[in-house]
Amino acid sequence: MTDTTNPPGADGGDALVTAFNAVGADYLFCSSGSEWAPVWESLARRHRDGLPCPRYLDLTHETVAVGMATGYGLLKRRPQGVLLHAAPGLLQGSMAVHGALLAGVPMVVASSESTTYGDGPGQDPGGQWYRNLSVVGGPHQIAQPFTKWSNEAASVHTLPTMVTRAAELAWRAPAGPAYLNVPLEILLEEWDGREAKPVVAPGSTHSSPEEADAVAQLIREASNPVVVTETAGREAGGFEALVAFAEAWNIPVVEPDSAVCGNFPRTHPLHAGGDIGPWMDEADLILLVNCRAPFYPPSRRPSKATVVVIDEVPQRPHVVYQVLFADAYLEGDVANTLRQLTKRAKDLDETAVARRGAAQEARFGAERKAVAEAETQAAGAEGIDPVLVAATLRTLLEGRNGIVVDETITHSRVVKRHVRTAAPDSYFYVQGGLGQGIAVALGVKLAAPERPVVLTIGDGAFTYNPVVPSYDASNAYELPVLIVVFNNRVYKSMNLNHRRFYPEGAAADTGEWLGTDLRRLPRLAAFAEPFGMHTETVDVPEALAPALERALKAVTEGTTAVVDVLVTR
Repeated sequence: MTDTTNPPGADGGDALVTAFNAVGADYLFCSSGSEWAPVWESLARRHRDGLPCPRYLDLTHETVAVGMATGYGLLKRRPQGVLLHAAPGLLQGSMAVHGALLAGVPMVVASSESTTYGDGPGQDPGGQWYRNLSVVGGPHQIAQPFTKWSNEAASVHTLPTMVTRAAELAWRAPAGPAYLNVPLEILLEEWDGREAKPVVAPGSTHSSPEEADAVAQLIREASNPVVVTETAGREAGGFEALVAFAEAWNIPVVEPDSAVCGNFPRTHPLHAGGDIGPWMDEADLILLVNCRAPFYPPSRRPSKATVVVIDEVPQRPHVVYQVLFADAYLEGDVANTLRQLTKRAKDLDETAVARRGAAQEARFGAERKAVAEAETQAAGAEGIDPVLVAATLRTLLEGRNGIVVDETITHSRVVKRHVRTAAPDSYFYVQGGLGQGIAVALGVKLAAPERPVVLTIGDGAFTYNPVVPSYDASNAYELPVLIVVFNNRVYKSMNLNHRRFYPEGAAADTGEWLGTDLRRLPRLAAFAEPFGMHTETVDVPEALAPALERALKAVTEGTTAVVDVLVTR
């Protein structure tokens, strides 16, 4: 720590703001709570005096605060600050914090408690802590299951360094949210001005050349290898490194349904779709690149393949049950590992390479034909087929460097298959529970203001979102996004499970499908009208493309647009 003199009256609020500044946080995503007055005062003072500080975003729901930090972190990959309110605010935002953990997004989440309940010296924290807000053991115990690290800052003198530690832990692999409980009394306590040292980026880790040589030899000897990846594209440079690796060795790449971001161009001839099934018996080498859960059920072992895991942290501590069937590991920075293996793509068996290249060319050709046939069929169907929506979005986004954030369930395969994103950081699937998609899309837009951002979302997922606070944030911080609702008027995934579990049950006999009907909801686009946003409801195919074009034009001009598309399935 350095002995830095701060202005008279400096307190824990100043200590926290200074620490987040040292961490390099661009933003403080805050859902207001009564504990944050010291932080607000510090920010007001810094704004008045022209002192550096993160930009403060005043958000009206915890899911919006955490979700926006998640979306921003997906692109920026650096820890930001999130301020929630006490234990109840942490609980309200916990689903989104858990989603950030699954998405591998670094952030420092803080909330508060009281330690004196008005019986100690100094300012009165308020009776609400005694009556309503406190939980036994403190909020840091609540946060433990869904964060990487959770602790309490028990002294104003250690508060800055605790923020530093939280940020460093959040940033390092596997990246994710860290939580810090900062009691209100600590925020109000006088601070001596000792600041935390600025945080630097994590150093890189690498597998040894000998380990890389051994895996390169396995690839060289394989006749039918395949790459399976869920999150290679989440790492800085991972998308480009995987493309170079696959091309150098001429190896197909599968992105299973569990993929959480775009990892490989879906337009690339080596993209082998989203189904690992055909490879379970055919492949003799499976390379799991940042793939936490490749096989389902987990006991489904490849029949003859050697399995190599390429991952900086292959055994994810937050995954409850994880089966990889690994025969070898390359543990280190994934992009670097792929680059090292790319350099070793020499002395290949040209006959074997040509054979698998021809097989992949046939697979890719068949997939392109199937996609085209599905789109032709959708274009001629009565009503609006989801395939038509996805294909129209693809055409709309061509050449625009767009980003798709996806919170669909039954239509997620359709979106991936027919929107066909092809660039780094161009597709993200929302992780964890439903109800975060709008906020994540806003955070992505905050990180990439020059790129059009499209949220694809089901009507069921839409109703889980805190819509009013999300629209408020969009307007308040000038973050226009295009929201496209795939509205089939039903919780389809729930209905499908009911039918699957009880195909000849009472519901099938009587037609009483509980827990699934959404037809009673009003027009979903209408919720955006009070905010002055562009809204459209589309129910015929010929109106779809013009409506989406008008909506994207409105977004380009600075207004969020919501297009509610009534799809047939």
